[in-house]
Amino acid sequence: MKKPKIFIACDTTNLTKIKKIINQSKTNKIKIGYKFGLEFMNSKKGRQFVSTLKNKIIFIDLKLNDTVNTMLSAFKALKDIKINYLTVHISSGLAALKAVKKISGSTKIIGVTTLTSLNNKDLKLIGFNKSVKNLVIHQAKLAKKASLDGIVCSPYEVNAVRKIFKKEIITPGVQIGKRNYDQKRSMEARKVKSDWLV
Repeated sequence: MKKPKIFIACDTTNLTKIKKIINQSKTNKIKIGYKFGLEFMNSKKGRQFVSTLKNKIIFIDLKLNDTVNTMLSAFKALKDIKINYLTVHISSGLAALKAVKKISGSTKIIGVTTLTSLNNKDLKLIGFNKSVKNLVIHQAKLAKKASLDGIVCSPYEVNAVRKIFKKEIITPGVQIGKRNYDQKRSMEARKVKSDWLV
């Protein structure tokens, strides 16, 4: 198993903190990328800052989940930023996934399965009859059918997903020590067998 690569989650609106994170994480020992989510990209200076970054692996985690036309328009609206990875929700449906992938160019389209903050009980409340594991397996098959470049799943589904989906697997809900923030399906980093850890 190759050494996993790391996406550092830049989950703040504080530009000074973001700059500090980037400066302090410069290394040649492991491959590092930077994940910018809804919080930062929706902040006043967030998008502008990301557009100025050079020679960095940029992961924009927006989890697009809308109609085909809206998702296409949203992707096109991001064209001025050099994005290496962009997330879309697999639950947006096969047509939307295929459409975004078709115009993605050099941007890797990453399918989000089931959020790591949800467990079986949460899925039942939403109205799903499948267990988390079975739902994620189903979603992985859809991602494969849409020819997505990667998939996001929790540490607990990595082995099952890898049997179906042969491209990159990105795993959030990775903890250092016992703290797991708002995740319900998390695991210590050293135990996770993904391509990328967040």
